[in-house]
Amino acid sequence: MSNEKYVVGIDFGTLSGRVVVVRTSDGVTVGEAVKEYTHGVMDTNLTAGDGQKLPPEFALQVPADYMEVFAQAIPQALAEANIDKNDIVGIGVDATSATVFVTTADGTPINELPGFENNPHAYIKLWKHHGGQDQADRLVKLAQERNEPWLGRYGGVLSSELLLPKVLEIYEKAPEVYEKADVIINLLDWATWKLTGVLAYSAGDSGYKRMYQDGTYPSKEYLEAAAPGFGDVFETKMAGPIVPLGGKIGELTPEMAELTGLPAGIAVAAGNIDAHVVVAGANAVKPGQLTAIMGTSTCYVVSTEEYHDCPGIFGTVLGGAVDGLWGYEAGQTAVGDIFAWFTDSHVPAEYVAEAKAEGISVHELLVRKAQEQEVGAHGIVALDWFNGNRSPLSDSLLSGLILGQTLTTKPEDTYRALLESTAFGARVIIENFEAHGIEIKEIVGAGGLLKNKFYMQMLADITRRPISVSNAPQTGALGSAVFAAVAAGVYDDVLAASSAMADTTENAYLPNEERSKKYDELYAVYQELSNFFGKSEDSLMHRLKAIKASTF
Repeated sequence: MSNEKYVVGIDFGTLSGRVVVVRTSDGVTVGEAVKEYTHGVMDTNLTAGDGQKLPPEFALQVPADYMEVFAQAIPQALAEANIDKNDIVGIGVDATSATVFVTTADGTPINELPGFENNPHAYIKLWKHHGGQDQADRLVKLAQERNEPWLGRYGGVLSSELLLPKVLEIYEKAPEVYEKADVIINLLDWATWKLTGVLAYSAGDSGYKRMYQDGTYPSKEYLEAAAPGFGDVFETKMAGPIVPLGGKIGELTPEMAELTGLPAGIAVAAGNIDAHVVVAGANAVKPGQLTAIMGTSTCYVVSTEEYHDCPGIFGTVLGGAVDGLWGYEAGQTAVGDIFAWFTDSHVPAEYVAEAKAEGISVHELLVRKAQEQEVGAHGIVALDWFNGNRSPLSDSLLSGLILGQTLTTKPEDTYRALLESTAFGARVIIENFEAHGIEIKEIVGAGGLLKNKFYMQMLADITRRPISVSNAPQTGALGSAVFAAVAAGVYDDVLAASSAMADTTENAYLPNEERSKKYDELYAVYQELSNFFGKSEDSLMHRLKAIKASTF
């Protein structure tokens, strides 16, 4: 054994699981591995079962894919690290949330039981599963009628992405699955349960996604009014201790030690939300620092010393991201996903051939062509609602829009407009925060989109905020490693661990006022479109979704 200590961070994303082995003294990653999920996201067909067509707005996953991350990615990361495994003292886990499991009393997913392999509701409902929108709407209406005190903590709305609408959807649409389930749990808590054998719930995730506020869940009377027989759902299917962030859930079991190659008995930290854990990984722990976790979707987390009501956010929790501070979450349900959709389906063959000939990706080719334009030269404005709107409208039935295309529009024109639309969506969120007393001094970025420097500069210009960036190869996994170091007792608290282990470049992008003024003109059009399509009582987008749903 050496004097150096190491921890393992595991980041369960939308498409893959990422593992890092990190030195606790300075946060240096000494080993890492990525395991793509075998089944990916099932949003059109139940590919793990009988291949049946799935209803609109479904997004499911297969639990066994996560076990493969434990079994394959952890040993690969350890092999690359080439250290004495006895120097490893802890594990931290973060995950997409709310990604909802239904399981037996021992944690076995219901889809693995005989007779349930072809039941879509027995599988994991991924964070971006929007099948429970009707349930979410009804839960909000009832909470408003009853003046439920917790509703303001969620911006006065409940997204269909949260745990409770998904569970109510199962209760109403698949009662056989609900009855069979002994436990209903989010992915991050299921992961720590598998690692330790201890069923407990993370305080941060419980507050943001499981509606645990001020030491209690929504009342049994409220839940019973929502659906007869549903009142005891938290009591009977989600009971267990709440563990604060940085707290220790338990110790790695011998069985999981054998599977992963890690030492049995090491500390396992309470799980964390994949976006929120980046706050620690990027050392964005001060009030006014907006952490932007930028990937397939984008999540924004900021902390304040005092509580502020803020409509249209995703959740507010005391100690939700940093102990002692109020943590606010907002986000966009699609960002990188939009760019990928466009390059996969709307780029002509000659562009693909050109990119291949130059040895670059189609994304890189489009960026190169787009950045040669003046701001506004394409004459297009888009709405970034291709997977609905999370903040501040919280409406999964909204959809994307591209306005201004002509017969002379080129792919790079539309691509740039899509990039701009997501930055405009970020500006809306920032302005909503500030309108309700939550100051945003800077953006601290992390995630896959940092590779697109043109986009990052655009974001700085459109939001008029300086952007610092995390240099860690896997900031989410590093954040989990920070919490693992605290749970293992290497550091006294998250602030000390984050300060020592994070690696961030300050002011990597600064806004250019000349470009910012030009973007203001496009943003004004974006706002008009947003108000017309997003705030109308008789939404045209809702009507289109209803027509589509009627054909299923």
